[in-house]
Parts: sequence; C-alpha cells; structure tokens
Amino acid sequence: MNTATRIIRRRAARRAWALVAAVAVAAAGPLAASGEPAQAAGDSADSASPLREQQRSVEEALVDVDELLEDTDAEVVTAFAELQELKAELPLARDAERRAQLEHQDMQRQLAAVLDRLRVAEDQQGLLSRQIRTDTARVVDLRTSLGRTAREAYKGDTTARALALVLRAGDRGQFEDATQLLSLVGRVQAADLRELSQVTAANQRRQDRLTAVQEEITRLKVDLERRTFDAEAARRDAERRRSDLEALVGAQQSRVEVIERRREDHLRQRAQYETQRSALQVQIDAVVAADRAEAARAQAARDQAAREDRAPASPAAPVSPSTGPSAPGTPPATGRTGLLGSPSPMNNPVITSPYGWRIHPVYGYRKLHTGTDFRAYCGTPIIAAESGTVQWAKSVGGFGNQVMLNHGVLAGSLVLTSYNHLSRFAVATGESVRRGEIIGYSGTTGTSTACHLHFEAYVDGRTVDPQTLL
Repeated sequence: MNTATRIIRRRAARRAWALVAAVAVAAAGPLAASGEPAQAAGDSADSASPLREQQRSVEEALVDVDELLEDTDAEVVTAFAELQELKAELPLARDAERRAQLEHQDMQRQLAAVLDRLRVAEDQQGLLSRQIRTDTARVVDLRTSLGRTAREAYKGDTTARALALVLRAGDRGQFEDATQLLSLVGRVQAADLRELSQVTAANQRRQDRLTAVQEEITRLKVDLERRTFDAEAARRDAERRRSDLEALVGAQQSRVEVIERRREDHLRQRAQYETQRSALQVQIDAVVAADRAEAARAQAARDQAAREDRAPASPAAPVSPSTGPSAPGTPPATGRTGLLGSPSPMNNPVITSPYGWRIHPVYGYRKLHTGTDFRAYCGTPIIAAESGTVQWAKSVGGFGNQVMLNHGVLAGSLVLTSYNHLSRFAVATGESVRRGEIIGYSGTTGTSTACHLHFEAYVDGRTVDPQTLL
C-alpha cells in the first residue's frame, strides 16, 4: 500500500471513527446526566451493538478506499491524497495568517502608543529642564542679592543698598526720610527671601518631576525596544504565514491540475478495463452457451435412447420457471445458499470489501465492485470454493492472474467462480479440482494496490454477490 493510499485511509478512518465517538457519547449521555447506576449486562450489550456496527462501518470504509483506487494511476492517487490534506490544512493556514496579521497590527498600535508617550515625556523633560535652568538662575540672583545686603548690613553701610532701591523705584521724593529707606530695604529683603524660598521649592518639585519623567523615558525606551522587536517578529510571522498560505494555495492548484490532466487518461484506462470485463463476459457467455448446448444434447440423447427402448416413462416435462435455471445474475435461491465454500483457507475468513456499488473518491463516478475481497496476505494459499473444472488459468488484464472454475449446474443454475490478482497458479486449464484444493496463491497482479483475493461468482453468466452463495 503506497503512502497516498495510507493518507486517504487515515482520513476515512478519522471520519468514520468520529461517527463512532458520536454514537458512544450519545449512548452515554443520558445515563451520565441522570447519575443513575449502570443497567444490567443485557442493556450494556444492547448499547454496545451500535458501536460494533459502526466499527464494521469503519473497516468497510477503509477497504473501500483500497478497492476504489485499484485502477487509478498512482500519480492521481498521490495528488488526490495530498489535495485532501491541503484542503484540511488550508482553513487552518488562513486562520493562522489572519491571526498573525492581527497580532502584527496590535503590535504596531502598541508601538505607536509607546512612541507617543515617549514624545510626550521628552517634551515634558525639555520644558522642565528649561524651567529648572531659569529657576536656578533666579535662585543664584536672589542669593547674590541677599548676600550682598547681609554683608552691607554687617558693615553698617546700607547707603548703597538704599540708593540702589531708590534708583530702581525711580522716585527720589518718597524716600527722603532715611527711616523710610531702611524700612524699604527690609521689606525688599523679606520679599527676596520669600521668593527665594518659593523658587527653591518649585525648583525642587520640578527636579523631582524631571527625575520621574527621566525614569519614565528610560522605561519607555526599554518598552519601545521590546515592542519594536515583538512587532518585527509579528511582521516576520505574518509574512511567513502569508507565504505558507500562498504555497498551500499553489500546491492545491497544482494537485487539481494533475488530477484534471490525468482525468482523460484515467477515463481511457477505465474504458479499457470495462472492455476487458466485456471481453471476459463474452468468454463466460460462450462457456454458458456451450454448457447449455452440451446439456441439451445430452438430454436429447437420453430422450432418443428412451424412445428407442420404448421405455414406459412419460416424456420429460418442459422445465418450468420455478424449477429451471435462475434469471441471469440472480442467485439460485434467496439468502445464503451454502452452495459454495470459502475460497480462503482461514478458519475465520475476513471479508475486507463486499460486493456492491461505490463512488470513486477522485472522479466521482459510480462503480460496481463485482466481487468480494478476502484478506489474504501475499503468498496465502487460495482454495477452490467448490469442485469443478479449471476453465482457464491465465492473466486477464486488470484482474491480473485469474483462475476461472466451472462448477457446472448447482441448484438448477450454471455456476462459475473466479479468483483474481494471484501471484502464481497451482492448477492449469482443463484440470479437475476438488472443493478446498489449492488453485493458486494470493498476490497483487493487475490493478491491485495490495495483496488480497478478489473473488467473483457468476450464476448463469452474470455476476452475483458471492456472499449469497457462501
């Protein structure tokens, strides 16, 4: 079994087992919700029965994949398997790309917000620095003035200070009294002291604020560096996700192109396979016609001998529809007749794919699986389902190495069985075989993907479900 087929089988198994899980949850749900104790063993067996049915459905789904892809080109099978994986991955890739883009956009917004806060903080830093420089210069002036006044007072010479105040005031008349001058000097000195105290306090507050702003700027720069790195990582991740998505879309398109390019080839191969089947049907019809003609001749000879012997027996009654051969393609009786034994020597033969209609997973057409597939590992002995004659043992197109056994008339119908995809023969055309005798060994010849036995049954020349005869 190739890798592509395994992928398809895994996907089929996941879908089928999901159904099994759903049934299990549905069966357990009411009991779990009610909190009631488990019921009797019989109830448990009843609830387990649907699960066993679902398990069988899983197994059938898996083997159906193998059988349906038997006559499909390996390149198409691979492309289809990869296409299914891509279809499953594409929504995830689109979502990952979308989330990466959103993450990148969010990182860009956060980065812009940090930059805005940094610009505001740096503006505040500049303003505070200028205010601090101005205040510092004023403190220096005030301290210089107060120092000079103190020195003059210590020397007992306040004339120069008073004169400076008069000149500053510009009105000499109001300061003719010396007492007034000295009072003015005191008031001005007190005002300078108050201003010095206020400017110093304000300057300290501004300095504290400046320190806080500088610390904030340091934190913002670290945050900016981190967010710049995160934004760049988000950008690269978004680009990678977008590149991955584009690659997936491109790969999906290429697989579709392979499938479409090989469609005509596949349909031609299918037509060739149908032609081979039609040719096989012609041979089977010829065998049936020859056997019927031989049976008619034998009956005529017996009737002639009876007449010649003047036997008292009454003439042979014509064959009625109820006792004659069954209609083409119809089992001799309803249900399982037990006319045939299993073609597998296993004590418990495992049927891996039953008879019936299928839908091709790649190209969607309906296809009849005209036989029953039995598990048979490479080289497993294959045995005759009933005694008969080897009609032929040869290679037959997509059927690979085929043994066709003619069992003659069973329960009023002519029955033939075929054993296909054999690796080698154990019998030759014209030989007689007994029920259970080895006629060949399982293989994977023809359009087969793995060793198994494809077993077909023909009633009056038409295929029927072999399980109705086993």
